[in-house]
This record gives sequence, C-alpha cells and structure tokens, in this order.
Amino acid sequence: MTEIRTPRLLLRRWHDDDLAPMADINADPQVMRWVDDGSPLDLEDTAEAIEQWEEEWDEEGFGLFAVELLASGELAGFTGLSVPEFLPEVMPAVAISWRLGSPFWGQGYASEAAQATLEFALQDRGLDRVISISRAGDDASENVIRKLGMVLERETVHPVYGFPLRVHSIDLTEFQA
Repeated sequence: MTEIRTPRLLLRRWHDDDLAPMADINADPQVMRWVDDGSPLDLEDTAEAIEQWEEEWDEEGFGLFAVELLASGELAGFTGLSVPEFLPEVMPAVAISWRLGSPFWGQGYASEAAQATLEFALQDRGLDRVISISRAGDDASENVIRKLGMVLERETVHPVYGFPLRVHSIDLTEFQA
C-alpha cells in the first residue's frame, strides 16, 4: 500500500469509510465551483469517482491519494496524479490535482500534499514532467501551482464546457524536493 507522510498529513489509498466524508466535500457548491461544470456530486457519483481513482492506481501505478489529517484522522480531500484524457491536446501527460473540503482551505494543506506528490512522481514513479490544469480565475489553485514552481505552458479551453483553462508544467529533473 502506497502511503506518504508529511509533517501534518497522511496521503494514502482510499478506504471504504472515506466515501461519506468525500461525498460531503463533493456536495459543497463552494468546493465544486471550479470543477467541471460546477455541479456538486452526490454519494453515488462520489462512489463512482473513488472507484475510478482506485482503478487508475491499479492501471497506471499512480492515482489520487486520500488526504488525511494526522492530528485528527479527518479526511481533508484528495491530491495526486492522473492522466488528463479529457484534454487530448496535452497528451501524453500526467497531471497533479487536489480537492480539499472548505474547512481545510487556507492552511497550506494543498501545497504540502502537492509538494509530497511531486516528490512521489519524481522519486517513486520516475516521471520527468508533471502538468497542472486549472480553470482561469481559480486563484487558490494558481497560488498552489506557483508554490510548486510550475510555469504557464499554455492557455486553452475545456473541450466539453468551453471555459478557459490554464496548463502549467514542471520539469521534474529540475525539481527541488
């Protein structure tokens, strides 16, 4: 089982008891504002998503980690790596992403988890490049992206929803862990 510990977080594979707290995160319109068409997800949608995330672990050797607070054991959300097949123009690529519940915003958890995920990508999975895809206007994600040392590679539009996207990248051979 793949696990990463940071000073405050445990990044791990998904457990059955993660479904309800992740569904609560996905049901929050504030959290989902920048995701796809902005629609909250219900329990069934969240269960399907977690199943897909676990399948990606099995198929790719990487995926989205459940992010747990070490101090309390609470599920804060996810961070991890995925193949962004929805955006063919960037393929082949591996993207880093994150989604945390709003009570966990503004405390540096996303940056801490994302930094550990980049180290995992380079040291454990041997990736030489990672991208991040953000929706234009998502300043909180852009802040995390800057902290990771990623640079703007291109601007494009979401192929389904038509809103502007920003694609950032980092060459992990130059990444300072």
